[in-house]
Amino acid sequence: MIAGNRHDADVAIAGAGPTGLLLAAELAMRGVRVVILERHAERPPFVRAFNLGPRSLELLDRRGIVGRFLDEGPKVPFTHFAAVDAPLELSGLNTDHPYVLGIPQTRTEALLEEHALTLGAELRRGHELRAFTQDDDGVTIDVGLATSSSRYSLRARWLAGCDGGRSTVRKMAGVAFSGTAATRWALLGDVELSDPGALPYGMHATERGTVFVIPRPGYVRVIVGDPSPPADRDRPVTLDELASAVHGVLGREVALRHPRWLTRFGNAARIAERYRAGRVFLAGDAAHVHPPAGAQGINVGMQDAFNLGWKLAAAVQGWAPPGLLDSYHDERHPAGERVLMHTCAQSELAQTDARMAPVRALLRSIARSADVRRELAEMVTGIETRYAVAPPEVMARQRWLGRLAPNAPVVSDGRVTSIAACLRDGRALVVTCGERESLASLAVEDGARVRFASVAPDARAPEWLAGSHAACIRPDGHIAWLASEKDDRPTWLPDPFRGVAESIAALSP
Repeated sequence: MIAGNRHDADVAIAGAGPTGLLLAAELAMRGVRVVILERHAERPPFVRAFNLGPRSLELLDRRGIVGRFLDEGPKVPFTHFAAVDAPLELSGLNTDHPYVLGIPQTRTEALLEEHALTLGAELRRGHELRAFTQDDDGVTIDVGLATSSSRYSLRARWLAGCDGGRSTVRKMAGVAFSGTAATRWALLGDVELSDPGALPYGMHATERGTVFVIPRPGYVRVIVGDPSPPADRDRPVTLDELASAVHGVLGREVALRHPRWLTRFGNAARIAERYRAGRVFLAGDAAHVHPPAGAQGINVGMQDAFNLGWKLAAAVQGWAPPGLLDSYHDERHPAGERVLMHTCAQSELAQTDARMAPVRALLRSIARSADVRRELAEMVTGIETRYAVAPPEVMARQRWLGRLAPNAPVVSDGRVTSIAACLRDGRALVVTCGERESLASLAVEDGARVRFASVAPDARAPEWLAGSHAACIRPDGHIAWLASEKDDRPTWLPDPFRGVAESIAALSP
């Protein structure tokens, strides 16, 4: 074993999927030394997910890189919720990106990898985390190489487990993965159809089950229930098994050929009881797994990374106040539980047996309401996400508090710009009304962490300010504080926001 130096990295990340790569970029942009350990020597050739939702696109926009992703695929202006016949329109949602982007996960990973490496992160492919121990000063990681029996030790201040549903990091950290094991299994095949007309795109439901056919460039993705899952769920799926399952549902032969990827998945729903264990954090599938429903996994994992990145960087740089790192669990664990709730609901509603028929009928009935469809759309896209950044009574009074600040126009450094553009360097943002920008600047002790902008002097205060004359927006874009006559002692804010907010409140009329 090769001994590593003391603190070879500030943060080590296990897993180079979308979650790990975005987290690495968020850290590296703030000067944190990051090493990503990825056990696969090359990126897998198959594609797990194909969609990035509105919230993920908004986060990428707040780092100025969303355009690279938008060039990769079609924009679909609706999404679905199981058993609701009509698509859920996204055009009316409060977002700059009212659509789902059709982009293969492999391309998402490639773009995020380029972004992270450009910012200074280090990626070690074929290097697998085998074990680790942690102490008061850091984490010592035992790393093995995929291409040989060589091993070495890596020392980091912090460790982030972004290594999937079977996370080694989670297991070794002793974090329970509570929830339910899979009770149903499905087969997935990326294949070609000998006769495309024999199995049109869409859902084919019979009393024996359902076959989903999803178009992909040059092939189709076929998803069908597994009628007889083997005792060993990891046993490779064959093309004959997939064809037989399709025949069992439809009652007729469909010729499938040229398989690109064949796999089996279940409806397990689990969540880590803790997203933090000392110097170890969990994100993405390492923190939560759920039935597949519109690429929720990749999108929720990216939101985990965006929440954790700035907080972990603050700890590395020494300015994180007490409780900031714990707020990662406090904010993202409820978000993970909500994703499990609605994906499990969709999994049950997708069953075609008579037991669920009344529930499906009830949902279809209430989903005739535009308000209900909007609520479902906000839920499955993550737009509804709101963090409890203040006491309950304040949260109840200020409905924008804790939400992602909209990409509103503002004036900063003497020019008209946007909130998204102001956040691209990773700093927090204070937005004031009119001439208050100059007054607020008196509160700054460290301009490297806080930037200022103002609503144009001749503009009306925007709706999202909720009648306040100033707002503190966190580096991840969520509103941390709204100034008002009733809230002049924002003691729950972390530095550097607290000093800024208290100065603004003191200057208020």
